[in-house]
Amino acid sequence: MNLDREMSRYLVLDEASIREALQRIDQNDEGIVVCVDTTGLFLGVLSDGDIRRWLMTQASPDLDQAVGGIINRDAVSARFTDDTAKIETRFDQVVRLIPLTDTDGRCVAIARPRSAPYSISGRQIGAGSPCLLIAEIGINHNGSLDRALKMVDAAADAGADCVKFQLRDLTSLYSNAGDASDYREDLGSQYTLDLLTRFQLTVEEMYRALDHCRDRQVIPLVTPWDEASMDRLEEYGVDGYKTASADFTNHPFLRALTLTGKPLICSTGMTSESEIRESVELLIDKGAQFALLHCNSTYPTPFKDVNLRYMETLREIGGCPTGYSSHDRGISTCIGAAALGADILEKHFTLDKSMEGNDHRVSLLPAEFADLVAGVREVEEAMGRAKSRELTQGEMMNREVLGKSLVINVHLDAGDIIEEPMIDVRSPGRGLQPNRLSAVVGQPARRALVPGDVLYPTDISQTTVVARNYSFNRPVGIPVRYHDLDALRTRSNLDFLEFHLSYKDLEVDEANFFESPLDLDLVVHSPDLFEGDHLLDLSSPDDAYRKISIGHLQRVIDLTCRLDSWFDRSNRPLVVVSVGGFSQNAPIPEAEKADRYKQVAASLASLDLSGVEVIPQTMPPFPWYFGGQRFMNLFIDPDEITAFCLRHGYRMCFDTSHSKLACNHHNWSFTEFVQRIGPHTAHLHLGDASGVDGEGLQILEGEIDWRMLSSELSVLAPDASFIPEIWQGHKNDGEGFWRALEILENYF
Repeated sequence: MNLDREMSRYLVLDEASIREALQRIDQNDEGIVVCVDTTGLFLGVLSDGDIRRWLMTQASPDLDQAVGGIINRDAVSARFTDDTAKIETRFDQVVRLIPLTDTDGRCVAIARPRSAPYSISGRQIGAGSPCLLIAEIGINHNGSLDRALKMVDAAADAGADCVKFQLRDLTSLYSNAGDASDYREDLGSQYTLDLLTRFQLTVEEMYRALDHCRDRQVIPLVTPWDEASMDRLEEYGVDGYKTASADFTNHPFLRALTLTGKPLICSTGMTSESEIRESVELLIDKGAQFALLHCNSTYPTPFKDVNLRYMETLREIGGCPTGYSSHDRGISTCIGAAALGADILEKHFTLDKSMEGNDHRVSLLPAEFADLVAGVREVEEAMGRAKSRELTQGEMMNREVLGKSLVINVHLDAGDIIEEPMIDVRSPGRGLQPNRLSAVVGQPARRALVPGDVLYPTDISQTTVVARNYSFNRPVGIPVRYHDLDALRTRSNLDFLEFHLSYKDLEVDEANFFESPLDLDLVVHSPDLFEGDHLLDLSSPDDAYRKISIGHLQRVIDLTCRLDSWFDRSNRPLVVVSVGGFSQNAPIPEAEKADRYKQVAASLASLDLSGVEVIPQTMPPFPWYFGGQRFMNLFIDPDEITAFCLRHGYRMCFDTSHSKLACNHHNWSFTEFVQRIGPHTAHLHLGDASGVDGEGLQILEGEIDWRMLSSELSVLAPDASFIPEIWQGHKNDGEGFWRALEILENYF
C-alpha cells in the first residue's frame, strides 16, 4: 500500500458542481474523486461510473447541481492509524483508492495499492517515464542565498527536472549541539561541523530557495537530516523528501518520514544488503511511496566500486523505481545508469569546483550538467522498446541505395514460367530482396518482362493496381522524372506533372524528352542536394554558402521557364523548394530563427522569379539527407509559416506527411495546423505519416485523419492542386501513386 498526502487532485467540496467533479476526475486520471465538506470531513466518493449511472436516470441532466447530492456515502474508507495489512485487504478490482481519516473523520491521506504509479509533484517516475534528473546542490551554495538562487537558475537552464538542498538543525542533530569548536571531536567531525556551521541556509532562506525552484518550474526537494528540519519542511509544504544514505538505517526517522505521507527517494550508500531489506520492509509496512537509489558514499567513488548493476538487485528488493546517486567524477556512469534503466539520477551540482567544501570536487558545472541531461535523453531515446525489428526510414533509404534486388535477365511474355537462371541479383535494392528468390522461381510472369526489369512485390502477390481515369474536385498530378514521364502520364487523366529534379537533371537537354507540347500543367520540385554534397540552404548564416544555394535555385527556375514551353496549360508554374534551415547535431536556438527567416526572404528576393511562383514546402522535424537524420528548424511551426507568408506574400506547398510528423513531435493538433496553413496553401503533397519519422506512407497506413483533412481543405484551400507523394510510389510503373489516387478519390 502507498500513502498519498497530495490530496488536492482527489478532493472536491460537497457544494461543488458535478461538472467540476468531472473536470477533477479527468485531471487526476484516477477515475474518482473524494468528497469532503469545508472542514475536511469525509462524506463519500464519486466515480466516473457513479456519474454515468446517474446520467442514465436523468431526463435532463443538470451538471451544475451540487455534487453532494449524488456521491456514494457508503464508500470504503479507513482510519489513518489502522494497520497497513488491514487496509490492504480492502483493495480489490473495484476499490483502488481508499480515503484515510483522522479520529475526527477528516480526510488526511489517500491509500493506493503499491502497484499504483509513483510520482512527486505530479511528475510520474518509473513506468516508462523519462528519468528524473536531480541537481544536488546540497550545501554547495556555501551559505549564500544569492548563490543558491543563481544555482537554481543554472540547474533549470541546464535541463534539471529537480533541484535538491539539504537542511539540518545542528542543535538537535549533533550530540554536542553542533559545536564546531568542540576539541573532543575527531578531525572528520570537526571539519564537517565547521563547514555546516558556516554553510547552512536559514529556514527562511531555504523557503525562498524552494519558492524559486517552483518559479523556475523545477521540482524542489530537500534532504532533512533530523526531525526538527522535517517539521520545518512540513510547515512549508514540500511535495516529497530525499533521505540521505546515512539515515537509511535510522528506522525511527524513516517512520517519522512515512507518517508525512509524502513520497520518499532513499539513497542506500553505506548500507549492507540485509540492512536495505530491513528498511524496505519498514517502508512497505508503513505504506510509503518510495524509490531506491544505488549509491557509493565515497567522495569521489572509484569506478571499480560503482557497481551499477546493483540497481537491478535494488529493483527486485524494493519492487519500486530505482536509480543512481553519483559521487564519482564526470558523467559516464550516469549515462551508463540511464542505459541500464535508471528511473532517477542524482548528481552534485556547483558553480565553481574550486570552492571550499568536499562536495564541489565531485560536482558538475552547469555546462557539464547540460551535457549529462543531453546524454541521458539521447540514451533514453536510443533504448527504444524490445519489440519486433522494423526498418527505420533511414534504413529504408540506405537499403534502397545499397541493397540488392531480383532482376530479370531474359525476355519473358506474361504467363511464361520464371526459372532461377533467368534471375540475377543486382543493386540498387528497389524491388524484391534476394531472399524472395524461392517465391519467384516456378511462378508464371504476371507481365511481359525484358532484361533489366526489376521484380516487385506485385509480381508475386494476388492483387495488382491498374491506373485508370480519376475524378477529383481539384487539379491532380503525379511526380515524374524525365525517364518515366511518357510511361506514367498516359495512364490516367492527369491535370499536371510535377518534375522531381535531381541535380543531374540540370545537366541534360530537356528538349530530348519531348516531341511536342503536352496538354498538361507544370510543377517543378527543386532538388535539395546539388553537386559537391551541397544542400540547398537559403537561410545559411554563411554568406558564401547561401550565395551558392541562390545560384543553384536560379538554375532550377531557369530550367522551369524552359520546360514551361512544353506544357500548353501552364501559365505560371509552381516551383516547390525546401529552403533549408537544417542543422547537424542539434536544433538551432529559438533566438536565431527570426534571422534565418529574414535570410530566406532576402535570398528569394534576390532571385529572378519572372514567369514562376516559388512556394516553400512545410518540413518535417527530422529530414533525411544522405540516408542520415538531421534537424530541421524552419517552416515547421504553423505560426512561423503563417507570419512568413503574410509578411512576404508567399504561398506554401503543404506537405501533409512532413507536417503530421512535426505535429507528432511537438504534440500539436494536426487539425489546428491544417486550419492555420490552409489559407496559405497553393499546392499539396499528400502522403500519410506515423510517429516522428515515418514519412511518405501510403494513404490510410499512417495516422492522418483524411476525412478531417479533406473537409478543412475544401473550405480553406479549395483550388490547391495535389500530387500523391508516396515513398517509392514511382516503382513498378507508378504502382504506389495509383493506389494512393484510388483511395484519395473517396476524400477529394
